[in-house]
Amino acid sequence: MTPTSAGAAAGATETSAGVEARARIRAGFTGPTSGMAPGLVQANLIAVPADWAFDVLLFAQRNPKPCPVIDVLEPGRVESALAAGSDLRTDLPRYRVWEDGQLTAEVDDASSVFADHPDLVSFLIGCSFTFEADLARAGIPIRHQEAGRNVPMYRTSTACRPAGRISGDMVVSLRPIPAAQVAEAVRITDRFPAVHGAPVHIGDPAALGIRDLDAPDFGDPPVIESGDVPVFWACGVTPQVAIAESAPPFALTHSPGRMFITDAPESDYRQ
Repeated sequence: MTPTSAGAAAGATETSAGVEARARIRAGFTGPTSGMAPGLVQANLIAVPADWAFDVLLFAQRNPKPCPVIDVLEPGRVESALAAGSDLRTDLPRYRVWEDGQLTAEVDDASSVFADHPDLVSFLIGCSFTFEADLARAGIPIRHQEAGRNVPMYRTSTACRPAGRISGDMVVSLRPIPAAQVAEAVRITDRFPAVHGAPVHIGDPAALGIRDLDAPDFGDPPVIESGDVPVFWACGVTPQVAIAESAPPFALTHSPGRMFITDAPESDYRQ
């Protein structure tokens, strides 16, 4: 097999993994997607009525670290260009429904939501689950995967830049990293700005306004081993905090840790 055909075969295998992951989700999988379809880009979802779309886009543009947009769909569209045949109504394990800034429901199928709100504009925001495969290949432990847990996520005291009617504080995800491997984790993730890139903070959580690591605002409590250092990455749950603060009349998001899996290879987003 030539190098070109080998690369094509690898790409086809990765794409197949995305198709299989979405099929598994459509069949009823509702858990976190960390570790699913390694090598493919995962994404957070926020969908808002068309008259709020510019505010969300401007908020993301002003806050690219927590909100790196990788796709935007026209009103009512549900198939992402990053995954042929995909359907945002069914291809995430769980969704959150927001009305006037209040979380009113969590559902496993959003078909009726899109039917009731045909003008929804959907934004896909790069997720740090994407670069976990590269961390694992470098021998860096992914503690939440090892424990079968969702990644812990925390609301910080760091305010995002407001945009139009949207404002809110940044959310971060935590991955405890052995001290000797922190520099390597920074180097690896810095190459992925489209999925949050390098950490925003290393060390003392109090510097981010986080009082108790064992009580995350989203996800599960962390597993921290002796010698681990807390390392925090910007998180795509940030728009959900902004929704709660800014109270648009309606919004649909992913449930934290439960992402949309694309067919885009992570290598397309590695710098």
